[in-house]
Amino acid sequence: MASTAPPTAPERKVSADEAREVAEAAREQQWAAPSFVRDLFLGRLRMALIDPYPERDPEEVARAQPFLDKLARFVRDNVDSDRIDREGEIPDAVIAGLRDLGAFGIKIPREYGGLGLSQLSYMKAIELVSSVDGSLTALLSAHQSIGVPQPLKMFGSDAQKQKYFPRLARGAISAFALTEPGVGSDPAAMETLAVPTQDGQAWLLNGEKLWCTNGTKAELMVVMARTPSKVVNGKEKRQITAFIVETGWPGVAVVHRCHFMGLKAIYNGVIRFTNVRVPQENVLWGEGKGLKLALTTLNTGRLTLPISSVAAGKRCLEISRQWANERVQWGRAIGKHDAIAQKIGAMAANTFAMEAVAELCGAMADRGSYDIRLEAAIAKLYNSEAGWRIIDETVQIRGGRGYETADSLRARGEKPVPVERIMRDFRINLIFEGSSEIMHLFIAREAVDKHLQVAGDVVMPGKGVSQRLRGLVRAALFYGWWYPSRWLGWGFWPKYAAFGPLAKHVRYVDRNARRLARGVFHAMLRFGPKLEYRQAVLFRLVDVGGELFAMAATCARAQWLLRQDAATGKRAVALADLFCREARGRIQGKFKQLWRNADVEGYRVAQDVLRGEHRWLEQGMVELE
Repeated sequence: MASTAPPTAPERKVSADEAREVAEAAREQQWAAPSFVRDLFLGRLRMALIDPYPERDPEEVARAQPFLDKLARFVRDNVDSDRIDREGEIPDAVIAGLRDLGAFGIKIPREYGGLGLSQLSYMKAIELVSSVDGSLTALLSAHQSIGVPQPLKMFGSDAQKQKYFPRLARGAISAFALTEPGVGSDPAAMETLAVPTQDGQAWLLNGEKLWCTNGTKAELMVVMARTPSKVVNGKEKRQITAFIVETGWPGVAVVHRCHFMGLKAIYNGVIRFTNVRVPQENVLWGEGKGLKLALTTLNTGRLTLPISSVAAGKRCLEISRQWANERVQWGRAIGKHDAIAQKIGAMAANTFAMEAVAELCGAMADRGSYDIRLEAAIAKLYNSEAGWRIIDETVQIRGGRGYETADSLRARGEKPVPVERIMRDFRINLIFEGSSEIMHLFIAREAVDKHLQVAGDVVMPGKGVSQRLRGLVRAALFYGWWYPSRWLGWGFWPKYAAFGPLAKHVRYVDRNARRLARGVFHAMLRFGPKLEYRQAVLFRLVDVGGELFAMAATCARAQWLLRQDAATGKRAVALADLFCREARGRIQGKFKQLWRNADVEGYRVAQDVLRGEHRWLEQGMVELE
């Protein structure tokens, strides 16, 4: 008989080496499929991977469009976003209406009752919803992007799919439980524990999860828990396993609903598990594969945020265009003043670039012949940062009316434009599903993967003499041809002439991909194993990669639109040209700061602050403690 007392894990701090081992074990070790962004970081521009810009399957469009049309009408006619924001609740009638539309089963296969639509069609649906209400986006995307349907589709057994897909397609809301009060981006320190029962038929789950989106409404959730460690070569190997848990089971309790700056109706909470008996058949994929499952799921799950950023950019562009035309100052519409016109031009160009990046990644996910771990991460990082800048500029353009709530504007007789709510709702996108800092580190790790494969035995600590000697030979053979080739290569006219006026920008990407590869290599030589601690340097390199990817995607999309319709295409080329010109300036700045910067001084001052040596700066405030 299994004990009824919750097992307690021994208190033990996780070292940096242990945390790194857990993270490395969860990585996909091989690059079996092509990756456009990985090749960029290695100094190769492979435009053939993204040009021609991938088109949607006409049959898929025909199947998806009726649903998208119904969804757009439903959201327009039934969703009062100001009320949702004010009351902090999504009306039951709205959730029921979404269920009736099939909006909770967009990607679930038709044989299980879902709509069976593609990743790109799902993203189109999220874009529609995001253009109106962020809390609704959180409800639908947490359920389908990282909740039970996606990992079940990718890793579930036939029996698990038969049992749970029909419920999910009918609208059973699901959630994903990973974060804990003391554990954010370091899963090695996870404390939620699952131990097998004595009969081996089930697991006893104990622990607490924090910030579980949809957790307060979910019927089903994927729960990540630590399971008993294994000993490999005399060394403990921590195991993290994914379980499908039903919230109606004994021992599952919602102990708190969290409330936030924005997304007032997000159903996010603290979930506690006390001796929850989870059947053995509810293990997803296999014991010890939980973290790899989570990372693989996020490769597509992260694509919700890039497309919702596109929706925010489009809405803000519409708001800014209307206001800049009607607001007159000093005898002219403010859009005629250069200060505002420059903002609007940049907003339009960046919105076009965000859409190019997001839809390209969605199409890559649907084709299935790409490794998109880097593309998805950069899309999430790039679009969330760009979207935030667009929203910030929209508040500035609207002035006091951008800071005033929609309810207040309505009460005094003005159009209730919800810029203030858009800003509050959007801010979490720079944190959701991997903060910008974590995305930078994730991308940097994948970007240097080839170099670690080749020269890891030379630069990494803990290697024996024979390992280092073999590593030196391997590195010499590889870099003997690779490094000179990152300096050589034709990146000028007439290369890429088919891109017309955008060819100069594609050539710029070509040349600077090689410069980026050299920068990564030089950083590894200069800092060696300490490079992981020089995060400011890594972040600049990642930002350059993001800008180059966005430039290439934008040029490819503009060319595709030009082939579809000359008038629209000509306008798209103008947007792409402006975006690329501005991106080039940002890239040059990042390269300039790569070696000439104040990183060391900034770190030193920060440590002084943390030691309390600058507490004199904090004087003059009211003491709150």
